[in-house]
Amino acid sequence: MAAYAWLKCEKEEDLDCLAVLRNAGIIGLAGSLFKAESRYSSITIALEKCSSRNSKLFFFFFYILQAKDQIGSFFYFPSLAFHKAAGGFGGIKIFSCPRIPVPFPNPAGEHTVLTGDWFKKNQTILDTGNGMPIADGLLINGRGWNGYTFNVDHGKTYRFRISSVGLTTSINFRNQVHNLKLIKVEGSHTLQNTYSSLDIHLGQSYSVLVTADQPVQDYYIVVSSRFTNPVLTTTTILHYSNSVKGVSGPPPGGPTTQINSSLNQTRSIRWNLTASGSRPNPLGSYHYGLVNTARTIKLANNANIVNGKQRYAVNGVSVFPADTPLKLADYKIPGVFNFGSIPDKHPGDSRCDLKTSVMAADFRAYVEIVFEDWTDTVQSWHIDGYSFFVVSGKIQLKA
Repeated sequence: MAAYAWLKCEKEEDLDCLAVLRNAGIIGLAGSLFKAESRYSSITIALEKCSSRNSKLFFFFFYILQAKDQIGSFFYFPSLAFHKAAGGFGGIKIFSCPRIPVPFPNPAGEHTVLTGDWFKKNQTILDTGNGMPIADGLLINGRGWNGYTFNVDHGKTYRFRISSVGLTTSINFRNQVHNLKLIKVEGSHTLQNTYSSLDIHLGQSYSVLVTADQPVQDYYIVVSSRFTNPVLTTTTILHYSNSVKGVSGPPPGGPTTQINSSLNQTRSIRWNLTASGSRPNPLGSYHYGLVNTARTIKLANNANIVNGKQRYAVNGVSVFPADTPLKLADYKIPGVFNFGSIPDKHPGDSRCDLKTSVMAADFRAYVEIVFEDWTDTVQSWHIDGYSFFVVSGKIQLKA
């Protein structure tokens, strides 16, 4: 599977972008072949599969990102089929420019934590008209109970980049007798509150600082499910260097089905407005309270059985992937999709129309988007390519 992209080398000394890529071991084509400047190069963004000596299958993802303001902790995953459930995801770390200060000291090291639910069954369960079952377990970096170790030195502080990569299950993350100082949510610096545990919902990425200030031994890092019955739990090890004492006793407990504590945590997270951005902004910032909203889009999810299969929908439309890439169809192939095939609000019934849903938008329009969940389960929304911050919310609990 492959796609192509243009890469521009913007450093003054990098006049020949193709030479820069080759020095880094990256294959590309010179921009001059396409009547472009030598600062440009055409590259392949590819998913490759190769067999190792023991015949196991490994996946290598190569991404070129235009980072700009998207500094922070993120993860990538395929959007279609159940590739994500099969492990098709990985962490992405994007750093700010060296001359842009961050509101915390440089940590002694960093650890990436990719955690989420795991299922024994595949997507065929939906083809038989059944919904998603409760997960069979939880994994941390692809491993089960105590299957992974994070190494630390006593007295030093480490950054943990935690991403909830599951399909249906929100999780609670905690570190035995170690506090978690929250410093970032996705690409946004936050007020640095300290927590004993953190609820991390589907698709969210949190950065926390953990100081190894306890007696030298091994400790549990615990991930458990939220709002599920039964409660799923898994652990991994926080290992102090020179430790000769392993973990002992049961792992520390955490919140399970309680809702108020999760809501209170969400309300406690605030944007750090005094922290520097990823780069200087010569254009200034928007005064959002003074910008007129050009349009309000209300996105509500629902589910139904269509042709004997379980389908999920947004505003009454269940996506039906087109055979032709939409960007190509938009350029010169009519009839593949229609603008307005998905409405700006839910029709108010249980329909799940199969369409290649495309919503039109005006370039640089200021749009208010409202997410509505009419189901009795936690839903996650992924806005591809956009960084946003929740400005308000409303919770209605059923009696």
